[in-house]
Amino acid sequence: MLTQKEAILKRRPIGFKPALWIAFGFGTGFVPKAPGTAGTLLGIPLAIVISQSSIVLQIVILAVLFVLGCMVCQVAADWLGEQDPGAVVWDEVVGYCMAMAFLPATLTTIVAAFILFRLADIVKPWPISWFERRIAGGTGIMVDDLLAGVLTNIVIHSMIYFRILTP
Repeated sequence: MLTQKEAILKRRPIGFKPALWIAFGFGTGFVPKAPGTAGTLLGIPLAIVISQSSIVLQIVILAVLFVLGCMVCQVAADWLGEQDPGAVVWDEVVGYCMAMAFLPATLTTIVAAFILFRLADIVKPWPISWFERRIAGGTGIMVDDLLAGVLTNIVIHSMIYFRILTP
């Protein structure tokens, strides 16, 4: 028996639709188990590259990725006919990049950010849950993961400051 995603794709192949390929994390969103985790893994190399940039450039890149994400996530949600489809993982990619912003890309920070970001994204503590319930569309898909990334980033910076974590 086909899953809902497989049935939709069988009827409506993606073809050459760049917005969908980006939203689906270049296919990682179609991993059968834990597509959000697969999308987060896709964010690791991008976060490493971004971390080599100046703080100002990191802010600009994250803003561009967020705005792009709002657009492509809306396109994908409309295409699938769902509010926040699990196959859409660009929000995890950008959220993880936010989690790693302004941090050195060491094995310690990469792993800590991965674990804490996935936890924040799954649990959605306040105020993340508040925003998730109130903002719809592509922006709504993106904002909860961006905030999970911000929360993760604050926690990791605090752990480094208080010498709980050594980067």
